[in-house]
Amino acid sequence: VQLQASGGGLVQAGGSLRLSCAASGFTFSNYIMAWFRQALGKEREFVAVINWSGYRMAYVDSVKGRFAISRDNAKNTVYLQMNNLKPEDTAVYYCAADRARQSRSAGEYDYWGQGTLVTVSS
Repeated sequence: VQLQASGGGLVQAGGSLRLSCAASGFTFSNYIMAWFRQALGKEREFVAVINWSGYRMAYVDSVKGRFAISRDNAKNTVYLQMNNLKPEDTAVYYCAADRARQSRSAGEYDYWGQGTLVTVSS
């Protein structure tokens, strides 16, 4: 099983980035996918989750209206479009997969990617 996150980088406040997470080694379309993030010195935080079909999403309040999670089951990839980025969005972003439900708890997830660093300058 592998989750390979990419797309992070340095961006100015107000800018945009699109993260990707390519999955392999399991039946992607059977798994709920999520993004979490962890800022330096802080606990890992739920960001967004999407169900198997891609029609049901949920977000942490701080990113609603700015971030959008999507998936392409044909490409075994989940995305996180991040717009109007703020310095407080700076963190390592992780994708995760869960077989059972759209949980906001990191402990519920079966598989994790290695993370991609997003840095937003003011």
